[in-house]
Amino acid sequence: MVDLTSEMGGLWAALGPAPAHRARVIQFASAASGEGVSTVAREFARLAAVRARKPVWLIDGDLTQQGQLEAIAGEPDRFGQIGKPARASPDGSSFFVVTPRVTGRDGKPVPSSRLLTARSCLGGRLWVTHFHMEALRSGHRVETVGEPRYWDVMRQHADTIVIDAPAADRNDMSIILAPFVDMTVLVVRAESTAANEPVILRDEIEAVGGRIAGVVMNRSTYRAPGFLQRLTG
Repeated sequence: MVDLTSEMGGLWAALGPAPAHRARVIQFASAASGEGVSTVAREFARLAAVRARKPVWLIDGDLTQQGQLEAIAGEPDRFGQIGKPARASPDGSSFFVVTPRVTGRDGKPVPSSRLLTARSCLGGRLWVTHFHMEALRSGHRVETVGEPRYWDVMRQHADTIVIDAPAADRNDMSIILAPFVDMTVLVVRAESTAANEPVILRDEIEAVGGRIAGVVMNRSTYRAPGFLQRLTG
């Protein structure tokens, strides 16, 4: 079990609470795999859900290598019981598209949004998405959609939306979504990330109009080198 409540409390204070009139979308991303993005995103979502006025959504953006729902189900003492699956799209929009389209048993095409469900925990305060990868067959591709519709709709039903984006060395989702989220938080594993990788990702996100809110180091005793201190500034 990883409990980052105190660390995420500091991040929450730094980012400030969500606006009362509009849910905010926070994306957690990393330049390379293995930086601990999923853990940080999950812990921040948990803390946000405890403090939020409305439900918090945790979007497991790593559609081909999901793990959030399984991790949360494995900690019932911290997250409570998992609720029944529900649709994760109020209006049928989606932040991804599957090509060619998946067909149901009746031979009719299945909208991409139907492949994403969500289950509640923390007594309904936190909702976690799950992509039904088992519905795909050989030849199917899942691609991120670069438009704001899904996020604009979800803002009406949440206090905070947390995106656990896949690492940029495997998928460009964090860059594609950057213009449509309120902020991106980079996660860096201390003493393991090449110095130029997070800087390159920062530049790519800012180049498309995204905003970097800061950097989370996954070791509290680690002192960030100068380039990361300048990046967070």
